[in-house]
Amino acid sequence: MQKLTMQDILTATGGTLVCGSADMEFNDITTDSRNTAGGKLFIPIVGEKFDAHDFIPAAFDMGAGASLTHCDTEPRLGETLIRVRNTRTALGDIARYYKQKYNVPTVAVTGSVGKTTTKDMIFAVVSRKYNAIKTLGNFNNDIGLPLTIFRMEKEHEAAVLEIGMNHFGEIDYLASIARPDIAVITNIGMSHIENLGSREGIFKAKTEVLKYLDADKAVIVNGDDDYLSTLKGSAPCKVVYFGINNPENDVYAKDIDDRGVDGIVFTAVADGKEYLVNVAKSGVHNVYNALAAICVGREMGISPEEAAKGIAECEYTTMRMTITEEKGMTIINDCYNASPDSIRAALGVLASAKAKRHVAILGDVFEMGDFAPKAHYDLGKSVVESNADVLITVGENAAQIAKGARDCGMENVYSFEKTLEAQSFCAETVQEGDAVLIKASRGMHFEDIYKEITK
Repeated sequence: MQKLTMQDILTATGGTLVCGSADMEFNDITTDSRNTAGGKLFIPIVGEKFDAHDFIPAAFDMGAGASLTHCDTEPRLGETLIRVRNTRTALGDIARYYKQKYNVPTVAVTGSVGKTTTKDMIFAVVSRKYNAIKTLGNFNNDIGLPLTIFRMEKEHEAAVLEIGMNHFGEIDYLASIARPDIAVITNIGMSHIENLGSREGIFKAKTEVLKYLDADKAVIVNGDDDYLSTLKGSAPCKVVYFGINNPENDVYAKDIDDRGVDGIVFTAVADGKEYLVNVAKSGVHNVYNALAAICVGREMGISPEEAAKGIAECEYTTMRMTITEEKGMTIINDCYNASPDSIRAALGVLASAKAKRHVAILGDVFEMGDFAPKAHYDLGKSVVESNADVLITVGENAAQIAKGARDCGMENVYSFEKTLEAQSFCAETVQEGDAVLIKASRGMHFEDIYKEITK
């Protein structure tokens, strides 16, 4: 992190120095009271299960230089406290100020599915020309995004930031901090439909980012998506489309060679020229992610040929469609998160794997609301269409996947209520020579099933 002064903090937050030194400078900001050594600024966040204001004394004991507070915190001798209206929004205020002070060309990535993989590919492309920084893991909310921005150092020339949401207004808020020059919207699916009511609501929430894109900036979207394809003419900025087998898109893919777990090869067509692209990730859905990355490169002065080199060498975030060989089995570990669309894509990857049997271990998809029973039931049909040999489901909603599969004639179907109950059965059921898909929403903790199978 580059330097911020006490005056910078006060200006950014509109806060008041309660006690301590007005001449302090900060080279790091943290929300973790255990990681405050070296004079860092501590920002205590109020969570669902705890209030980090309780840890302010411990933060100072560990070496914090100062702390924000929105409570009547009792100062101790020699400590520096800054009173703000709300510490959580103050974190965003400081990040917004920092981003404006030390700004670099920025790409913001959002969408219903594929955000993290697309971000990884874009970073690989952008890094061919620029010293870039990207969001680590899934740090894409109102805490993770500011902490990512604080990692921007003097040597960085570009930033690739993932922006998530599950309610209206969140992308508006996060985009006001990130201030992107280019936005990427991967697709409009059903993730968080419980909170947003419909795909139309999801479309409205995702396109909140357009508010921060002027005429000289660009939004890059999936032209094959029925909602995103309507943006041209209504967006306040340049609209760039990508898609498959459609020359109407600015960049499109053809001659797709799906090599199963070994990845996918296709020809990208841009500006009348063709480029061979090799993606190490499995699944045709990753063609879209790669096309988005090529479009970003094109906007940032990176040729599609150079972009293809970046995509071929891309390093991906773990637990996102990670395919490994374990004890004679092909394991598709995709248990970080799930939506109906991403489960269907993962089932396609499972089907493409060469194996004696194909085993799908699927759990609940969260935040589906009233749509949950039908959405999960329909996934049962998708399991059968993928020609899976064995289906194991975990959770109340996932039981509907099992019901849907049985109603379509599938026989080897097993259901459990809890992940812990399923672990041993999964480990005993899978065999050498199997291809195994492990996928559910993050809160199902399916990484425990993966560990049980592979230990």
